[in-house]
Amino acid sequence: MNPSLDSPGTAGDLTSAGMEHTNTENAAPMAHNADTSEGMRQLDASKLIFIRNNNPKTLPNADEVANMDATTDHMITCTWNVKTGWHTPHLCPYGPLMLMPTASVLHYATECFEGTKCYRGYDGLLRLFRPDRNCVRMLGSAQRISLPSFDPKELLKLIEALVKKPSIGVNKPRDALLYIIALQFPILDEAKSNMKLLASRDDMVRAWPGGFGFATVGANYGPGFVAQAEAKHRGYDQVLWFLDQQNEVTEAGASNFFVVWKTKEGVLQLVTVPLTDGIILDGVTRRSVLDLARTRLDGSIGGLVALEVEERKFNMAEVEEAVEEGRMIETFVAGTAVGVPFPLPRSDERQLTMR
Repeated sequence: MNPSLDSPGTAGDLTSAGMEHTNTENAAPMAHNADTSEGMRQLDASKLIFIRNNNPKTLPNADEVANMDATTDHMITCTWNVKTGWHTPHLCPYGPLMLMPTASVLHYATECFEGTKCYRGYDGLLRLFRPDRNCVRMLGSAQRISLPSFDPKELLKLIEALVKKPSIGVNKPRDALLYIIALQFPILDEAKSNMKLLASRDDMVRAWPGGFGFATVGANYGPGFVAQAEAKHRGYDQVLWFLDQQNEVTEAGASNFFVVWKTKEGVLQLVTVPLTDGIILDGVTRRSVLDLARTRLDGSIGGLVALEVEERKFNMAEVEEAVEEGRMIETFVAGTAVGVPFPLPRSDERQLTMR
């Protein structure tokens, strides 16, 4: 391996730059209402199709209202596709959403929401409370997690078409579904060589003490997609995530990060971040690597080089120093989807390479 590691330097703010690229890629290079032959279709409220609910609900009772179980008879849906853009919006009967078990939102929390208020006045008319601001904020939320862009004015028109106030509360779920699926995975026998990591900037932190970096919850992944996409846009394979001003190393993408180096005293070590702060995931592959290294590379088996196994915090400065002094042996990541040697990132605009 000839690892290379790239750090911030002129790479700049990954998140903000990534959002700009998302906007550019999702924007249609055409006038509004143009068809797909000219570019990606935009969200267009004028094409709304109304499908009447022929089985309207009875008026909700006090308990239903108090439990926020009362919804309107209709809802608005509009799908988006990466090849064609926004499809025709529908005002249709309220009901379940159809999602594939592999849908990104179920695993990586690629979702956002807004809540706005609607009042009925003494004159019987309905009035929305500054919904234009909610629509603008919704656009910002969508861009932040690499969801498609839209014209906030068109979203406002759709909200006005619904007319009534949908009720949803922020509470613990009262229903849940457990499901198990099997997925065919690509062959990973041929590992890509000379992969590159782009060190994160301080405009985003993937996980933090007291957070949920240790858990496989969707919100632990979706927010990082913008920076990941921007890194790939710049020619890198993933992001090496840092924490705090000391550039403390945490994870690479969503995988556990390891280094193999020699100490200044010449001791061979395998080093990875500890689990103590709840910042990183207790990966099964990570644990397996550590267990194997401790039992097989302890010097008791002839022909295998002995090394020390360290679970401790370390920062980018240590990585850079080890490379410059020729003490770095290799870096790699391990996870459910990957476990291959990984090259180093770059630091302070300088490409770090193995000697």
